[in-house]
Amino acid sequence: MTSAPHSVPLARRLVDRLVAAWHERAVLLKVVSFGLVGLVNLTIDFAVFSLGYFYFGLPIIVANVVAWTAGVTNSYVLNSLITFAAESGGRLRVKDYLAFCLSQTGGLVANTATVFVASYFMPVLVGKVLAIGAGFLVNFSLSHFVVFRARHPKARDAAL
Repeated sequence: MTSAPHSVPLARRLVDRLVAAWHERAVLLKVVSFGLVGLVNLTIDFAVFSLGYFYFGLPIIVANVVAWTAGVTNSYVLNSLITFAAESGGRLRVKDYLAFCLSQTGGLVANTATVFVASYFMPVLVGKVLAIGAGFLVNFSLSHFVVFRARHPKARDAAL
């Protein structure tokens, strides 16, 4: 015996709708997931950059590239397994990793240029925060429309 929709508690219906939307891979949820992965990457990027620049005395650009490499590697793994799992099949592949790194160089350029220019006008760490935001915008666009684009009809429909 099934219950009528109105007898199911509102909270349960809401959770069911959110789960269904997650499984359908709506773009908004992908942006949120990409952003949450980005917060983890932000922590990695910021920590590696700070360690390289302040502790090891690396030049800004070198410290930023090293930090980016650590962040982009983590980003590929988490986005392949979570955000774009439907598109990637939840699998990690060297070819896809290299394509992801290549596509994310746009974000690296935006990030590095921003932190480098900003360092002339504000403290380096404030510039680094601005740089991470600039890189996020470029990286999501390239990830969504290039690297993890829908290749199958079902995934393509869910992406719209």
